[in-house]
Amino acid sequence: MPPSVISDVLPPSILSSTSEGSPGCCSNLSAFRPEYRVSGKFLGWNVPPEELHHIPDHWLSYPEPEPYMHYLLGLLYICFMLVALSGNGIVIWIFTCAKSLRTPSNMFVVNLAILDFMMMSKTPIFIYNSFNLGFALGGFGCQIFAFVGSISGIGAGVTNAAIAFDRYRAIARPFDGKLSAGKVLIILILIWGYTLPWALLPLLGVWGRFVPEGFLTSCTFDYLTSTAENKIFVMMLFFFSYLIPMFMIIFYYAQIVSHVFDHEKALREQAKKMNVDSLRSNQNAGQVSAEVRIAKAAITVCFMFVASWTPYAVLSLIGAFGNKALLTPAVTMIPACTCKAVACIDPWVYAISHPRYRLELQKRVPWLRINEPDPPAETKSEGTVATTEG
Repeated sequence: MPPSVISDVLPPSILSSTSEGSPGCCSNLSAFRPEYRVSGKFLGWNVPPEELHHIPDHWLSYPEPEPYMHYLLGLLYICFMLVALSGNGIVIWIFTCAKSLRTPSNMFVVNLAILDFMMMSKTPIFIYNSFNLGFALGGFGCQIFAFVGSISGIGAGVTNAAIAFDRYRAIARPFDGKLSAGKVLIILILIWGYTLPWALLPLLGVWGRFVPEGFLTSCTFDYLTSTAENKIFVMMLFFFSYLIPMFMIIFYYAQIVSHVFDHEKALREQAKKMNVDSLRSNQNAGQVSAEVRIAKAAITVCFMFVASWTPYAVLSLIGAFGNKALLTPAVTMIPACTCKAVACIDPWVYAISHPRYRLELQKRVPWLRINEPDPPAETKSEGTVATTEG
């Protein structure tokens, strides 16, 4: 914080007792916290002294945002919460209750919806903090918010990678056979086993920690502490929770696209040799159309995951290894909002793109006015996201 700014908020006695050339001046804001917090001009002004140790010094050097910014974010999160909880709740209900959708592969979809539901179930903490202008629920609320968010965020990424793998097997390697319920259950156990340590280690203080970010109304991993241990934690988290799932998603869907193009090219060449317009029957065309819709829905969900979590990944790398001055409170709130937006959009992608899910939704929730035609007779597709059967 510039000396001119400090002089505006610190009493002369404090300024005279700490010269600008002294080792601790302006580098450790904790020396000035009790004095400048009461002015109300900086973040953390309304945080009790016993809670200040949770907040990185980086945020305490920024002015307190206007109250209307807190209120706007609080209202935005109320909208996020209502849309996401209702949408994902319907997905969980339909996919678990409809017999036609209770396939092994669709267990991945239910897991993703549960994780998205969890992510938005913690938003009341953010909303309460926003309408109380800051770190109102203190360290305990912060730990709950960050713990649930880390499980749901990392778990959703790995689940999306599993969905991409399942779609790859169903479309590009159909002769390998579909995953059985037992195999899917083992994969889901591995997903949760892979995810939980990254949430438990910071919660227990073993490695890393959870701290407030931005406007001090949300919490996440500490990517600002400049210690070797914390930097290694951020790098490992970046690699295992972001790079690996993203690589799997991109790889498997690239293989699907390549397979579809090669298959269509071979069909056109064979039809040309036989002097016919197409080698597909009406029944096969309907089945392929359903598979294409399923693949499009899964690709859309996974693309949204990559687009929403990439800003967070970049932000954490800048905080750990780059210029921290780029990370203003307002900037860091943008990735926090994009991650929540994806949890809202995912279930509506299902509603738009999945044939059997739309049919079940049409039967069970008729007031939504969904108009989905019945699938072709004797056509069955038990892919990851939807199932059509005669």
